[in-house]
Amino acid sequence: MKWFRKWMRTKPGYPVIPEELHTEDEENGGLTEDLEHNEWILKRIFHNSSDIVFRHVQTAGRHHWLIIYFATLVEEELINDHILKPMIAASEKQEGIVKTEWLDDQSISLGMTSVTSEVSVIVKQVLSGHAAVLTIGNCDAMMVKVNAKSTRSLDEPSSEPVIRGPRVGFIENISKNIGLIRSLIKTSRLKMETFTLGGLSQTQVVMTYIVGIASDHVIDEVRERVARIKIDGILDSGYVEEFIEDSPFSPFPLVHSTERPDVVAAELLEGKVAILVDASPFVLIVPMTFWTGLQASEDYYIRWPIATFVRWIRFLFISIAIFAPPLYVAITTFNQEMIPTNLVLSIASSREPVPFPAVIEAFIMEVIFEALREAGIRLPKQIGQAISIVGALVIGQAAVLAGIISAPVVIIVSITGIAAFTIPRYSFANGIRLLRFPMLFMAGTLGLYGIVIGLLAIVLHISSLRSFGVPYFTPAAPMVFSELKDVIIRAPIWAKTRRPKETSISDTVREPTGQKPSPGSAAEKGKEAPE
Repeated sequence: MKWFRKWMRTKPGYPVIPEELHTEDEENGGLTEDLEHNEWILKRIFHNSSDIVFRHVQTAGRHHWLIIYFATLVEEELINDHILKPMIAASEKQEGIVKTEWLDDQSISLGMTSVTSEVSVIVKQVLSGHAAVLTIGNCDAMMVKVNAKSTRSLDEPSSEPVIRGPRVGFIENISKNIGLIRSLIKTSRLKMETFTLGGLSQTQVVMTYIVGIASDHVIDEVRERVARIKIDGILDSGYVEEFIEDSPFSPFPLVHSTERPDVVAAELLEGKVAILVDASPFVLIVPMTFWTGLQASEDYYIRWPIATFVRWIRFLFISIAIFAPPLYVAITTFNQEMIPTNLVLSIASSREPVPFPAVIEAFIMEVIFEALREAGIRLPKQIGQAISIVGALVIGQAAVLAGIISAPVVIIVSITGIAAFTIPRYSFANGIRLLRFPMLFMAGTLGLYGIVIGLLAIVLHISSLRSFGVPYFTPAAPMVFSELKDVIIRAPIWAKTRRPKETSISDTVREPTGQKPSPGSAAEKGKEAPE
């Protein structure tokens, strides 16, 4: 067959394969003791890569090294200061006959070094920001980690601002993100498992959990779902989220994402598992419950009565965000007798010039509001807010004056939009926004019966959801009375002595009981002391 392929290459029109292209056998093979041959193989593999550097170094004719790295991925100052200078200085100290295969990792002042002879490993690590050091007469290469350190500063997350609490957020460097988590949880029980996903992107994904607190079932389930992901590239944690969630067609998020290290640390202490993706500032946390979407990190940094009141406000406004427009449509269309007479006359006079029914009015205003909201996000910050505010005012006022939209609809839609902004989790708020439109359709066709049917469908759907085996509506369904103190109210920190039973199995004790604040013995003695 070899002679046949060779004869076919001489035929006119046969595609000529450039000599620089490599074969899979070469990449899956190993290095040899011939430095020139090793260089030839690696040059074929990195053909047409303008940022690859093959740097030859020779000292007084005794040692000959070849350093390979991508100039766009490494810090060349690290190579000069911690690889070249120490190795040259060490070679000058050699006395007598110097072996050509001399390669000593002790002379390199960087700790992240490894030795390999597999070409595929060398290629993978060079593409990850390592430098490969090869020598004559040596079939091994020393891999030195010299990644570039240019990253943005640790600023406060723009998607999760707080008044009181830490002012630091994750960045696009996974090593920094892991360090932020370890700085908050200083224990050897915090484990990190690394996966490499993406056939072309080779993205590093890290699963972290606390041994003895996180459920073994959840850990095994997360490990299995992440390991079975097969895709050419992972560019953000959102890719991983869509592969591991339980119900991909549900409007409610089943994987919690956050930019805050303190949120990740708090969830890990409750027995959950976090997933970090390189080049993404958003960390995934599983399992997630319905009540997680209504809890903000700031709830645990302010006094518990204020945090409880704020939660009740969120419960009220999430109901308004879903049911305010449908209730208006249902009552004004089918059940006008439920409205006081003066209010009915006011609504009727405002709707008299409007040519559309109430449900069409609400649909038009909801779509316009969502369009203005999306435009405000996508436009530059300098004009985005101005467009949103001015656009809402101008369009709303002009539509009312023109008799296209009635004033009550503008008020209802505006209140609904404000209510959606009170939800602290962005992904959870998106699901609530999506539910308005089917609820509007049900209210416009069946009235209050349609709203009741829609409410029952939402409750049944939420109750049927699972996030990595944990019921989505827990601890309300199934009911766990001891855990409701962090759902309906935000109990004091000293009263939360147990971790959630659904996520923590063995080590369920968070803190000992009997830590309610009270005057100490010194204060009592001071009161009893005679004047």
